[in-house]
Amino acid sequence: PHPVTAAARILSRCVASGTMSQKELDNITREPDIFSPRLLEIEQINQIKHEIDQVSLDLEMLRLEKSSADVTHSYYLSQRFASMQQFTSHLQEVLREQTSLRQRLMKPLCQQNLPIQADLHRYVVTLMAMVVEFIETLEMKMKRIQSIPSADESLCNLNNGMIQLLAQVTEVESLTKQVLQRSSTPEDKMS
Repeated sequence: PHPVTAAARILSRCVASGTMSQKELDNITREPDIFSPRLLEIEQINQIKHEIDQVSLDLEMLRLEKSSADVTHSYYLSQRFASMQQFTSHLQEVLREQTSLRQRLMKPLCQQNLPIQADLHRYVVTLMAMVVEFIETLEMKMKRIQSIPSADESLCNLNNGMIQLLAQVTEVESLTKQVLQRSSTPEDKMS
């Protein structure tokens, strides 16, 4: 019923050859430290080392979880999710505009590229910002100037307005004379 182990076979050979008797085998106690107390100590040390390794692994997992807790927190995840959505929407727009972007990139902005020494790059950057600002103000002032009517037009409009005003003044004067004459005539008739 029980399978025969290798140790049982060796012991049976020892009994068969006469190096050991069955009585000696029966007198052997069945405790685990029978072969060597040192073996039991080593087994206990190995078990303690295994427990220490397990505890240190658990401690390392807790440290890792603590250090990455802010990464896995829903607040930070929602911020990252929002930034990822914004980034993907930007990429989708770039993909939609891919052909026009290619055409714009292939078309040179200037007729020639100007070689600039490396130590002057930062000055060129500030200069370009100033140039852009100058061009913006220049365009704004040109629009203002274009919206102002020319001087000849304004003089003509001013003369026309003055003529109309004088015509209305003379008309008002004639009407007041008529009113005064009519108001003075009924007094003469009554007397």
